[in-house]
Amino acid sequence: MKQKVTAVFDIGKTNKKFFLFDKNYKEVYREYASFDEIKDEDGYPTENLKALQTWLKKLFNKIIKSEEFTIKAINFSTYGASFVHIDENGNPLTPLYNYTKEINKDIVDDFYKKYGPELEITRTTGSPKSGLLNSGMQLYWIKHTKPEIFKKIKYSLHLPQYLSFIFTGIPFSEYTSIGCHTSLWNYETKDYHNWVYQEEIHKILPPIVSTETSINMNYNGKRIKIGVGIHDSSSALLPYVRSIKKPFVLVSTGTWSIALNPFSDVPLTEEETKNGCINYMRINGKPVKSSRLFLGNEYKLQVKELSEKFKVDKDYHKTVEFDYDAYFEIIKEFDYCFRWKSFSDKNMPEKTKYYYNNFEQAYHQLMIELVQLQVKSIKRIADTAEIDRLYVDGGFTDNDLYIKLLSHYLRGMKLRTTKASLGSALGAAISISDTKLNSKFLKKNYSLQKHVPFIIK
Repeated sequence: MKQKVTAVFDIGKTNKKFFLFDKNYKEVYREYASFDEIKDEDGYPTENLKALQTWLKKLFNKIIKSEEFTIKAINFSTYGASFVHIDENGNPLTPLYNYTKEINKDIVDDFYKKYGPELEITRTTGSPKSGLLNSGMQLYWIKHTKPEIFKKIKYSLHLPQYLSFIFTGIPFSEYTSIGCHTSLWNYETKDYHNWVYQEEIHKILPPIVSTETSINMNYNGKRIKIGVGIHDSSSALLPYVRSIKKPFVLVSTGTWSIALNPFSDVPLTEEETKNGCINYMRINGKPVKSSRLFLGNEYKLQVKELSEKFKVDKDYHKTVEFDYDAYFEIIKEFDYCFRWKSFSDKNMPEKTKYYYNNFEQAYHQLMIELVQLQVKSIKRIADTAEIDRLYVDGGFTDNDLYIKLLSHYLRGMKLRTTKASLGSALGAAISISDTKLNSKFLKKNYSLQKHVPFIIK
């Protein structure tokens, strides 16, 4: 008998992944692909949308004919800040513009001059000025620099919704894509921001539906439930929101360390906005207050420098474990030693000071300073006295110093780590399922581990 499964396409900028999950959300099949980038009309590298579309259809049709699986549902998780602009026949009118592409500064300045002040629009939309990474800016840019193309746009679809459209032919907008650093959504009025209506952008944005929406379709003779897609950051958060009943903060670590608070219903304050806080959105349209820190990038740069200075192997840092005596020696007469390369901080010195004779001590100093920044980032988006649960996933869960120091500095919070390699794909599968998740879900599927603060001697 064939196994009933949910299929998910999880599309990153580099790796394109396909998963099948059984009824208990266990992965039973996976396939990866990657495509060489093509160039847009300005010669800037971008996603090969045609190759992606061909791969999606070919792979899906192969699995449908499989003797092993019966696909009951399919959904899509992708990176954000990316629009596909289609004409009345459903064909893309432009390349999938890369969100790292720079656009004319005059266009951006003109936008904020017309609809600012900048701080206020950033605060109400939860979206900073960040070029095309702010995808609403892409619509403004196309309208004012490519008016002939803009006139032909029937709908502008965020990438997750475009992938759904490939299979259903039905255009939708959904909350997680609209609400993630796009400047389109006003979190105070819970509607598109006024500028969207004034520029008549709303006319090319399809009807908004809940992320949990699915369309029952007859696809190649098979009855399949097809989801409307979900933004990957919101998708990765979903298993936590569904299985944990009490308020918590999730810190997703990697190149960026993103602290997420899904339990804040109030719009960003001016102070939070000045400190770089932004909003993501939950599948029900509620805001997720977040704070970003370029932690992984900074760590990589500093560790490379320390490894060269102390002449140790480039991977030696992975073997260093927390040393209680080294920690107390450092904090006895604490001084800030590291000058950051990826960001600035008021406590950092003019240049890095090396007080130590060995790598281990210098590495402890580095981690103390980085974790202090992480704690500040968490406290920006949550009152840690009120929210006492902290979950950490991603690369830093394997860093003994990071976890022990974070647990120490946030002693009032219950710290748990998870291994969420399937995070966004699993979230996409869950979002179109009626299954209720219980508190044991993270333990079973995410290798949940508890951590307690070290004892102060």
